[in-house]
Amino acid sequence: MNIKNTQRSILSTLLFLFIAQIPYCYGVNTLTTNGYLTGNQTIHSTNGKFELGFFKPGKTPKYYIGIWYKNIPGQVVIWVANRDNPVFDLYASKLTISNDGNLVLINNASKSPIWSTNLRFETSKTVHIVLQDDGNLVLREESNSGFVLWQSFDHPTDTFMPGSKFGIDKVTKSSISFSSWKNSEDPGTGVYSFERDPNASRLIMLWNKTLEYWTSGPWIPNQQIFSEIPEFRFLPKVISVTYVDNERESYLTYSVHDPSIITRFVMDASGQFKDVTWQESTQKWVLFWTEPGQQCQVYSYCGAFGVCNQSAMPYCHCLQGFEPTKEVEWNVSDYSRGCARTTKLSCQEGKNRDKFLVSRSIVLPEHPVFVQASSVRECEDACFGNCSCTAYAFDENGCFIWFTELLNIRQLSDNSGKTLYVRVAKTDAQTPGNRILVTGISVGIAMLLVVLVGLIFVVYFRRKRRFLKATKTMEQSLTRFEYKDLQIATKNFSQKLGEGGFGSVFKGTLSDSMVIAVKKLHNMNQSQGEKQFRAEVSAIGTIQHVNLVRLRGFCSEGSKRVLVYEYMPKGSLNNHLFKPENINILSWRVRYDIAIGTAKGLVYLHEKCRDCIIHCDIKPENILLDIDYSPKVADFGLAKLVGREFSRVLTTIRGTRGYLAPEWISGEAITSKADVFSYGMMLFELVSGRRNIQEGTQGRLHFFPTWAMSKISAGEDVIEIVDPKLEGNVEQDEVIRMCKLACWCIQDEENQRPSMGQVVQVLEGLLDVNMPLIPRSLLIFGCDAQSPVFFSQGLSTQESSTTFESATSQV
Repeated sequence: MNIKNTQRSILSTLLFLFIAQIPYCYGVNTLTTNGYLTGNQTIHSTNGKFELGFFKPGKTPKYYIGIWYKNIPGQVVIWVANRDNPVFDLYASKLTISNDGNLVLINNASKSPIWSTNLRFETSKTVHIVLQDDGNLVLREESNSGFVLWQSFDHPTDTFMPGSKFGIDKVTKSSISFSSWKNSEDPGTGVYSFERDPNASRLIMLWNKTLEYWTSGPWIPNQQIFSEIPEFRFLPKVISVTYVDNERESYLTYSVHDPSIITRFVMDASGQFKDVTWQESTQKWVLFWTEPGQQCQVYSYCGAFGVCNQSAMPYCHCLQGFEPTKEVEWNVSDYSRGCARTTKLSCQEGKNRDKFLVSRSIVLPEHPVFVQASSVRECEDACFGNCSCTAYAFDENGCFIWFTELLNIRQLSDNSGKTLYVRVAKTDAQTPGNRILVTGISVGIAMLLVVLVGLIFVVYFRRKRRFLKATKTMEQSLTRFEYKDLQIATKNFSQKLGEGGFGSVFKGTLSDSMVIAVKKLHNMNQSQGEKQFRAEVSAIGTIQHVNLVRLRGFCSEGSKRVLVYEYMPKGSLNNHLFKPENINILSWRVRYDIAIGTAKGLVYLHEKCRDCIIHCDIKPENILLDIDYSPKVADFGLAKLVGREFSRVLTTIRGTRGYLAPEWISGEAITSKADVFSYGMMLFELVSGRRNIQEGTQGRLHFFPTWAMSKISAGEDVIEIVDPKLEGNVEQDEVIRMCKLACWCIQDEENQRPSMGQVVQVLEGLLDVNMPLIPRSLLIFGCDAQSPVFFSQGLSTQESSTTFESATSQV
């Protein structure tokens, strides 16, 4: 028995000694002086949110020490220690605390440091590190746990975390900035960085730490925003942003009200700074905000001799005669090394003379040199005469040549860009020509066959199968109708569905009983030829979204221009809101869904199409409803067909004047924010069920937005402002949210209005906004010197009319 007890005692002692060799920190949030991490060992924060250890991004054989979200799929890393010094064997290195009190990553064999916190202090101090619940890795004295010697928040990589600082220390001249990863598989320091300008109260993005390609503009204290990013006021409702600027330091920080919400800002490898939040329901990161707004606005995103095309995916391609410098890097969307010549230049006269290939509709590269030349030929000779010349361009401004790598070239989708002549070897210029020749012959043969088949079809089947041809092809692409066929389908345009600024709409029925909506256009640009009209219509026809009315076909015969759309059985929104004889009262839920669906349709037009499409005439008449009352935006893209002068038409159309943004009248350039203004005016009408501008008793003009905002500002019962036909069956929080959002949308200055993407986020409850000031134009509608709101206080008829007329000149 004693022997057995002795054996148990020995085993217990050996087990204790074995356990004692395991790092004390393993599985908890602290690493002490005697502990270390190696292999797959990790420590995690006490709340289980963050984890520290070795990680390997993607398929690379390289390992790094980093911190990541413990319970989010995909190992999203927020900080990397040895980002530029990877290790290749996670068991051959360890993270530990050195004798001098530094946190170090060392090679087990050579004991040489791979990475260190590089602090200098007395070695007698005993220290430990703690992975805090906010993701900050802190090095502290054990005798004074509140004294921080070093923390990862002061040395970030690409991620700006809640509670951390982003800025400069004016005393020590040190700064905290963010640098992108090289790509998704390499956390090394990339070419893009986000910094606080040491010379001004603004934020800047830099390429290669030298060239500034984006700025936030100066901080505006009374508005709590940067001048160039007014979106700060529309950040997710879980975030509070604070900017501190005093004699000692200047920094930006933010906090999250709900600790269960996971959100972060990241300097992406794409060169864009992004605000993303984790959505547990979809298990995805949701993008709320990004700058620059378009990928091709990032400087030299595609590298040397690379071209960025915002309208194509992937965004980058090489100029003809060039190929990716590192194909493996392009495969992970790292284009920073750009492109290299396929064939070396000969720089010789004779049969091997270099050629110049044409690239059209582009934004010219950086750093041109002006030379004297009176023609394209002289400009070409000037470039060819120097073997270092890589390209030239000639236009009304003269001749420009380039002696360096071509950087920051952008392809445009229209003809507004310049023409660049790029120097390539003769062999690289010939190959594309051969391909074009073969392609041309193939296309020619195919076209000949198509013509022959078409002739047979026309001779034998045209009259009998005309409508059948139209209805079959409509499901696949745009159909070109003949005018007399549409006359038959619409019974000579006898059943009118509605009328707007662009034309009248009629109901029609094809031979196979398919119902269509036929729009006869008027106020057309008379200088626009049929070919241009067909090109524009074809572009509109390619746009498809669940919240956009689909274009089925068109007719263009001389001055007769007609568009054929899918038919919306429930008609337009204005029929359901404003016509008392309509017994189908839209419930509050349907109205709210209409608001969201309409906004999503506009987001698609503004942000998802190849070119931004500004609708220019958003109002209830142009929101159509399908059989399930789902909204579809109509008449999009027609503004471009009619031309800029159609604003005169809009201002004279009955009911449209109340939707025009102030910039229409002032003659300023129109942007997508004009649609935001019109949309905001329509939101008020969804709430009230009546026109925003109405004549009340004793001739007074009532302006609903002013009245509604005064009620909400005063904290009064919102039921009073809601359509009485709803009998109070509404969600009050949604009513307040919609009215607040509407007032933001109709701000006088367009840079104070949200984007349509932000509108969707507010309506879906992802963003929250504070109560804005009532715009000056609304105050003019609803106020005088004695009465804050004439809707409730009242003005004389003459006063109301005068105030209203002065306001309408600005709306």
